Amino acid sequence: MAILVTASAAAFQPVPGYERDHNKGHDSGHDRKAPVALPATGTVQTAFTPGDDAGKLIRDAIDTAQHQVLVQAFSFTHRKIAEALVAAKRRGVDVKVLSDKNQIHRIPTSLISRIAAEGVPVFTDSDHDSAHNKVMVIDAGSPEATLITGSFNFTHAAQYKNAENVLLIKGNAALIDLYRKNWQRHYEHSLPYR
Repeated sequence: MAILVTASAAAFQPVPGYERDHNKGHDSGHDRKAPVALPATGTVQTAFTPGDDAGKLIRDAIDTAQHQVLVQAFSFTHRKIAEALVAAKRRGVDVKVLSDKNQIHRIPTSLISRIAAEGVPVFTDSDHDSAHNKVMVIDAGSPEATLITGSFNFTHAAQYKNAENVLLIKGNAALIDLYRKNWQRHYEHSLPYR
């Protein structure tokens, strides 16, 4: 058992001598933090596409939101997920979306403009080559707190054409708070859409 714990802890240590690519003008890895290890608690639901209805799993979670839904999206073309976010906003839930700036304009079927037009605050994160997160943090800090993450872009293709995965995690307050803080860090350098 001690060997397993030691080996597991070592897996979370930064790689010695790791540095970012200086040719791109990025800082060295000296300012990087070691990855965080948290206890596995709570419940996890998963969906694999194209076979499972990941979109419904996500919509159902949004429909249960009481206070807040924080979204990070790379691409967004899934109409029913967009409608669920707009409906949550209309019933008084604080909904905010962070989106990749380039994807909004690159994908003709992007629903980000429509979501914004329906009154959902949308912000663009252009501080990175890609704002590639696919995350929803729902009601952080409450007993019903939910985290949605995985490879699943909130898109029609992710549901019907791609091999993707979604994890829906409840009952792990520390993990959900970590994702909420990460959302906040990106929000702080994002700009209002339009």
